[in-house]
Amino acid sequence: MHVVDTTLFYSPTSGGVKRYLTAKHAWLRSHTSWQHSMVVPGDSEYVERGGICTVPGFALPGTFNYRLPLNTRRWAALLDALEPDLIEVGDAFHSAWCAWRVAQRRGIPLVAFYHSNLPQIIGRRIGSVSERTLRHYVRWFYERCDVVFAPSRSMCDFLNGLGVRHTMHQPLGVDTEIFCPERATLDLRAGLGLPADTRVLVYAGRFAQEKNLPVLLQAFASLGHPYHLLMIGGEREARPMPNISLIPYRRDSIELAQWLASADALVHAGTKETFGLVILEAMACGLPVVAARAGAIPELVDASVGMLAEPGSANSMAEAIVALYERDVAAVGKVARERVLRQFTWTQAFHAQTGIYANLLGTHRVPVIPTAVIELGSPTS
Repeated sequence: MHVVDTTLFYSPTSGGVKRYLTAKHAWLRSHTSWQHSMVVPGDSEYVERGGICTVPGFALPGTFNYRLPLNTRRWAALLDALEPDLIEVGDAFHSAWCAWRVAQRRGIPLVAFYHSNLPQIIGRRIGSVSERTLRHYVRWFYERCDVVFAPSRSMCDFLNGLGVRHTMHQPLGVDTEIFCPERATLDLRAGLGLPADTRVLVYAGRFAQEKNLPVLLQAFASLGHPYHLLMIGGEREARPMPNISLIPYRRDSIELAQWLASADALVHAGTKETFGLVILEAMACGLPVVAARAGAIPELVDASVGMLAEPGSANSMAEAIVALYERDVAAVGKVARERVLRQFTWTQAFHAQTGIYANLLGTHRVPVIPTAVIELGSPTS
């Protein structure tokens, strides 16, 4: 059995889509006899059945090494040459149409993963007319797929509202051996030149408009000492204010886990999250989460694992941060870790997903040895 993933949303240095595909590749290799290949943008053409294949494209400025190939014939030919039994697409653009044509010609299933809610993101940047147009386009493409995976129930509802009915709720997962409390090996206060009583919270991700970073900046401006925000994901010549530090994105998962686990809590002000993988990664590291009550985030975070603030409100975010420290932060973080172990490991995610694949292909479900889980209620149960 040969499964091929293809997407434009792949950067060799960062991103949730890359982490998903890398984890999937490793899990399928370790737990199944299936072969898995990826077709993604790169700086040159490279073909390796069972590996990462690349289609050359030009670099997009201002991004984490994302590239945009424009030669659709080349992309389709590479997909066809891999002789897939099933193709999964991670976007709805020309790479996806290449996959659709190959799937049609070969008579194989085509599934999609709705990683990003582009109508909302682009509509916020350009305007409501663009958002309405993209909604029609999303329905037009995804109704041609056999199954559309969505990482949260809110995204399933969004797609259903567009008329895409064949959706499947497919949460993502976390490598809980990499993202774990034992990675707390950094003395952030000493390393950042901060007093010992500083309360260090971390943001990790793209410095993009939809992440609502001004909300975090305003919240920490109002909080002042002892609250300090460590922002991982961008480079600037100087910190915007004394109680904020900025460092580049951590390309290595272990390094990212060390920075996360060494902080007190994660903060996240984004309101358009389709899932929120970094939230789970922080929870797996034993961190509570302070985040906006919007998008898919309430499906992951409730009062037992953190605090939710009103969307777009710096005052509410600041109040939620203060309220978190009125609790036993370590105990809340422990519950967060337990929730991830119970519901959000990659084995749980990919065992469910390969079951759908098997149904589409008419094969047997992939057997996985059951592992013990921690019994714990959650807002998604």
